[in-house]
Amino acid sequence: MSTGVFAAVDIGASSGRVMVGRVTAAGVTLETVHRFPNGVVELDGGLRWDFDALFAEVLEGLRAAATVAAVQGEAIASIGIDTWAVDYGLVDASGRLVAQPFSYRDDRSRAAVAPVHAKLDPARLYQTTGLQFLQFNTLYQLATERNLDGLKALLIPDLIAFLLTGVRRTEATNASTTGLFDALAGEWATEFFTALGLRKDLFPPLIQPGEAYGNLLPEIAATVGLPRETTVVAVGSHDTASAVVAVPARNDAFAYISSGTWSLVGLELQHPVLTEAGREANFTNERGVDGTIRYLRNVGGLWLLSECQRTWAGEGFQPDLTALLAAAAALPAGGPQVNADDSYFIAPGNMPERIRAAVRRTGEVLPNDPAAITRCIMDSLAAAYARTITAAERLAGRKVDVVHVVGGGSQNTLLCQLTANATGRPVVAGPVEATALGNVLIQARAAGAATGGLPDLRGIIAAGTSLRRYQPLNLTLNAARN
Repeated sequence: MSTGVFAAVDIGASSGRVMVGRVTAAGVTLETVHRFPNGVVELDGGLRWDFDALFAEVLEGLRAAATVAAVQGEAIASIGIDTWAVDYGLVDASGRLVAQPFSYRDDRSRAAVAPVHAKLDPARLYQTTGLQFLQFNTLYQLATERNLDGLKALLIPDLIAFLLTGVRRTEATNASTTGLFDALAGEWATEFFTALGLRKDLFPPLIQPGEAYGNLLPEIAATVGLPRETTVVAVGSHDTASAVVAVPARNDAFAYISSGTWSLVGLELQHPVLTEAGREANFTNERGVDGTIRYLRNVGGLWLLSECQRTWAGEGFQPDLTALLAAAAALPAGGPQVNADDSYFIAPGNMPERIRAAVRRTGEVLPNDPAAITRCIMDSLAAAYARTITAAERLAGRKVDVVHVVGGGSQNTLLCQLTANATGRPVVAGPVEATALGNVLIQARAAGAATGGLPDLRGIIAAGTSLRRYQPLNLTLNAARN
């Protein structure tokens, strides 16, 4: 394996960063060179992303990456971009962004669900796309748009790539989250565009992870201090697709939980599962790197806790997270739980009270105490993970021996232990920076600095990452349940 230096732009729904990844014979190292906040803003009658500010932060991060590399006498070989899924910006023929992109947390698409289903039967949608029903999926958002003539829709990472290179493409792992993508063919489901009155060329042509969008525009290269020949490479631009690349699994008998703002819980398969049972269970078949299928469900995530922290801070209470989790861990098991992936929790605003209200609807009472609310969140997430993994095994005919937790949630010892307990399987936690690592590895393979398929790339991660293993407690109880 040769060496290489790569810039990873990794943006989530609450924060973003630009990292410099170095690939050597010893493994992959990451250096964070720029961090910045992200979040929805109320603008022009809805919840939107401040994309102009976001792109300015990307440029600042690339400028920092160029500086760091120059100090070390290195050259950035390429840039890879990953973000959250489903959201898009609309650009006109001149390449101008016509409005700040809507956030999936805006409620505008709720009213579009019934009209879309009147034109496209949900069973038919699933048989083609294999996509989990979520009211904010791209096709429902697009159904609310007017006057799309002459405009192109660019998913958020593709929009960033376009502004860097001038090249319009749609990366396939993210395209598969739109509800307009054929899961078997790996192409756009053009008949759905027609049924919804959308132009078949609304999105640019597809590009696969490892392929190049193009080189930096001259003005961008000058702004960030990188050579014009610096390439922007498509990675798994859906951040979960990149994260799954870095799951340090040793065989295919694993489940993964990409744990962050959302929890993406599922299996990696070679073929989609497009059964009616899968639709009823609301499982999704999203594209992964190298043509794999991410068979998963979106489950509520640490958004629940971060929103609670935001509310508590507004009330003048800012508990240390480590102390808060320790206090939650000290509480007895068997407390109240909520449905962590209920759409009731999607929008921001007073999450502690919403969780307590959801508990009241179950006939139980949750004290207005941060530790108790935190324990409820952790128990609810672990239970949701266990249910989802058990269902995935049944629907896909796959046996799971180990659960890999990657992303920020892998640092949450309480959540990892509760997940091991609930699933009755060992949990391997780490790497924390799975998304950025997967991003860098796909760039490295495209540049020849890494070789092989996903097992080879995962071997690099397993060999070079410190992992923590949690054994399930109450094994007899778990075995009886599962």
